[in-house]
Amino acid sequence: MHGADLLHWGLTIALMLAAGCLAGFAAGLFGIGGGFVVVPALLAMLPLLGGSPEAVAHVAIGTSLATIVVTSLRSMQAHARRGAVDFAMLKGWAPWIVVGVGAGVLLASRISSQGLVLIFGTGVTLMAVHFLFPVLSGRHLRDQLPSGVGRAAIATGLGTFSSLLGIGGGTITTIVMTLCGNSIHRSIGTSSGVGVIIAVPGMIGFMAIGLGSAGLPYGSLGYVNLPATLAIVATSVITAPWGVAAAHKLSPALLTRIFGIYLLVIGIVMIRRGMGM
Repeated sequence: MHGADLLHWGLTIALMLAAGCLAGFAAGLFGIGGGFVVVPALLAMLPLLGGSPEAVAHVAIGTSLATIVVTSLRSMQAHARRGAVDFAMLKGWAPWIVVGVGAGVLLASRISSQGLVLIFGTGVTLMAVHFLFPVLSGRHLRDQLPSGVGRAAIATGLGTFSSLLGIGGGTITTIVMTLCGNSIHRSIGTSSGVGVIIAVPGMIGFMAIGLGSAGLPYGSLGYVNLPATLAIVATSVITAPWGVAAAHKLSPALLTRIFGIYLLVIGIVMIRRGMGM
């Protein structure tokens, strides 16, 4: 292998490991799966593995979901040890979330790479507004989580939206739970469990719809890139408990604003990219 090739692969692996560090910490701190960090990083890195423009967005989303399986599971375990996971809620919401994920995967199979980037950018921008202007923070609209039709609608929409963006749905879950009287720590802990429920069927779905596709990056199984998944997971499992510790010991107000600014920048960049600007 030539020196230039070694530098190429070394830089690619280093970037993936760094993305894993950030994704893991964010997963633990905010109860998210880390997709807001992983997807933009993968959109930049996957072309280094030979991915074509037509395939790279789908592989970024699918690979993000694959990393979220491990990142969210690690985060959920850490929160569960502190008694901050509502397993009854996860059991009741899981079937509807999985239905939504299936719908999201089917939609993704019919959307172009550019369209998927535009959807991601729009979703990230909406999340940025929440982090920067948390108008719902501290609100209490009801004393218990929705049931029946309300639960089905919210959970299905959550699964669809999250699978299209390659995220764990933690932000939306946290908003819903805190509005319904749950503490922020319990909401964040339970959100990590929602990430697992979203990521497992999402990963399998993106693998399936991507089988045989042209222009896949080196080491891809369908729309999931295995080298990127392993590299990101290797560091995210280390830093996720650090994020959990920070969430339980520190006021995350400043970090939340910083994360909101990051999301806003990423959202604008992705929207411009999706529009071909």
